[in-house]
Amino acid sequence: MDIETLLTFGSRLIILFMCIPVHEFAHAWAATKLGDDTPRYQNRLTLNPLAHLDPVGSLGIFLCGFGWGKPVQVDPRRFDRKHTMRGGMALTAAAGPISNLIMALIATIVHKFLSGAALSSMNEAIGWLLLICHAFITINIGLAVFNLIPVGPLDGQKILSYFLPERINAKIDQYQMPLTIVLLTLLTFSDLLDGPVGWMEGGIFWLMQKLTFWADPIVNSIFKASL
Repeated sequence: MDIETLLTFGSRLIILFMCIPVHEFAHAWAATKLGDDTPRYQNRLTLNPLAHLDPVGSLGIFLCGFGWGKPVQVDPRRFDRKHTMRGGMALTAAAGPISNLIMALIATIVHKFLSGAALSSMNEAIGWLLLICHAFITINIGLAVFNLIPVGPLDGQKILSYFLPERINAKIDQYQMPLTIVLLTLLTFSDLLDGPVGWMEGGIFWLMQKLTFWADPIVNSIFKASL
């Protein structure tokens, strides 16, 4: 098995057993904090991958690189009174992409320390860890951006609906299926979305580097001292 194939299927395993479970747990955690215990009753308030993986969606991710996790069921009527139903749904939806960005931010810090270690003593193990860490960052940023696309059933649609008038939301709900089909068609057979999605991913990657600026002098001081 060559390195490219190993990285491809390794990345898909990372999605299945780390990224999706954390993403779905974040939805469950947010809904529970807002007052809805439905995720707790359905055993979704856990990081156990088996609780969050959809069999068909998981197979699609592993074989084709495209699939889905098991959606967390939320009952907005159970939200605390201080939260509107739409506001609570928007917060619950936003929790998933935010969790991916937090994971990418942590991995960026780890990547900087691994890069410093590689400069002082490069070996095969550190090289592999750098590749895995970079893939982890890329995957999580990609998942966050993809889920923020404002088309149902993605999280972005629920977030956007909070800011739109009810009549427009009703129209979006009415045409949700055709919009979803158009989105899947564009993703599968067209590169029309590659530019905007790539620009957003690049912007977030740049932002991650800037937010972790404080790690650079620490890395330099540690590994320069070891040279």
